[in-house]
Amino acid sequence: MSLYETLFLSGEKRRVLVLLDPDKISESRLFKLAENSERSGKVAGFLVGSSILLNSDIGEFVKKVKGLTRKPVILFPGSHSQLTQYADAILFLSLLSGRNPQYLVDEQVRMAPLVKKMNLEPIPTAYLLIDSSKITSVEFVTGTRPLPRDKVDIIIAHALAAEYLGFRVIYLEAGSGAPIPVPDYIVRAVRENTTVPLLVGGGLNSPEKVKAAFSAGADFVVIGNKLEEDPDFIRRIDE
Repeated sequence: MSLYETLFLSGEKRRVLVLLDPDKISESRLFKLAENSERSGKVAGFLVGSSILLNSDIGEFVKKVKGLTRKPVILFPGSHSQLTQYADAILFLSLLSGRNPQYLVDEQVRMAPLVKKMNLEPIPTAYLLIDSSKITSVEFVTGTRPLPRDKVDIIIAHALAAEYLGFRVIYLEAGSGAPIPVPDYIVRAVRENTTVPLLVGGGLNSPEKVKAAFSAGADFVVIGNKLEEDPDFIRRIDE
């Protein structure tokens, strides 16, 4: 059985994927976060990636994470340069909300032969950036506009297109450090109109916001900045 089937189809839902940015998290906080996550029943696994990877060796970082956990470590790459054979799988992302060909297909064409050579399991993922009232790193780096939060019909159309094109996961993203998360009404609308697993991330910095995302229909939430700042946050989600 593939990791996709084990984690996203047959596995328990309403769980957390911890996003680790190798450029941002210190070694001491990584150890603490890994320890808390290993004990948590809510944490399903780890995502590793960065909008711009500056200082870290992605392979060494992934090996370090895998040495600290038995849970899957999945790449969440910002470009084709952020690949390593040491991960368990890769979210094979297309920024479907944007119209910049580099992030729609160019990076994917560059990645594909490397993914095959490294024997990584690709999980085709439609990445939909939702407006969060400020310019996020993803928006700036990719040169794309987020989908407007008041245009639910447009967001639903993008999500449906993702499913009909064969993407196996839809990821609604407000952006790293977003001041406000993806609204519940958007999560609910996408959940009601699609059948593939739904991830929601960005701005989920309180247990109440996490619970609201689950109640609206998220199968998994992705939390990064808050856990990098406060590794004990995961314990409050478990309560």
